[in-house]
Amino acid sequence: MVPPRPTAAPATPPVPPPASPPAPAAPPRPPAAPEAPRPAPVRPQHPPHPAPVRPAAPAARPPVRGEDPAGAEEPIGAVQPAKPVARRPVVRPVEADEAAEGPPCPACGTPNLPGRRFCRRCAAPLRPEERPAPLPWWRTVWPFRRRVRVRSGRALRRVLMVLAVVGLLFAGFLFLPAGRVLFEDVRDKLGGTAEISPTGVTASGAAPGHPARAAVDGLTNKYWGAPALGASLTCTFGTPFRLVGVVLHTGASKEPEEFRQEPRPTRADLIVTTADGTVHEQELTLNDKPGQQTVRTGISDVVSVRLVLREAAGQGGGRPIAVGEVEFFKRT
Repeated sequence: MVPPRPTAAPATPPVPPPASPPAPAAPPRPPAAPEAPRPAPVRPQHPPHPAPVRPAAPAARPPVRGEDPAGAEEPIGAVQPAKPVARRPVVRPVEADEAAEGPPCPACGTPNLPGRRFCRRCAAPLRPEERPAPLPWWRTVWPFRRRVRVRSGRALRRVLMVLAVVGLLFAGFLFLPAGRVLFEDVRDKLGGTAEISPTGVTASGAAPGHPARAAVDGLTNKYWGAPALGASLTCTFGTPFRLVGVVLHTGASKEPEEFRQEPRPTRADLIVTTADGTVHEQELTLNDKPGQQTVRTGISDVVSVRLVLREAAGQGGGRPIAVGEVEFFKRT
């Protein structure tokens, strides 16, 4: 008989060294299930590409004999990429305080740089607004003392003031004598003129064959012959009118030779009478040459005009003083 083989004693498992108490483990994260492959988008111009396949999670390792199953590592599944973390701000050293070189603040007295507009301590304005200038004396009188706001009718009031001043000036021109004369003179220059014939003509004296009517007949080859100096020619008008001018033709003719053969006036007085009895007298100095000579008058409401001869040239031999033509013009 074969003696029985002694059996070996069971091996004692090694005792692990004492360890520090384990830290609380985070709750196990369930393994992510593998995602199904996604179909790639179909593009007509390129052939389709196969969808990427993520690797499957590794199979769990079977526990080893004598190893604590709680301390076994968890299988690593699919994870998302980490999120970017912003950098922490860097603290920079504070610069030195501003040097006190500018004027002090009017509110707190803190000095500031000359270029600043507000105080660096209390934020008060360093350049306060200037106060408005005092109003002139006429702005302190009603209705000008009222402060004018934006869009409060200032332009309208100015227009009304200008119109009021113009109205007062116009009224003064109409009612005052000097103003009326100036107004009528402007009208004479801007308006037209027309010749007017007198309704009656008389003379203080006339030479034979040279009556007073010959001075207003429109012909210069016929003339009124005044017997001597001091003789007068009077023309009357039926309706008062504005006399703007008188045209005189002295001498017996326009021809120079015939003109110097007869005496002709060189100075005369023009006496104009208006409808209210006012008499306007004007002294005329006439040129000793043939042709017309114009005298501007500008007198309203004229009813008669008288011409008195004062001086003459070429007198002698008892010949009469020749006045060829007298014409009167009114305003139209």
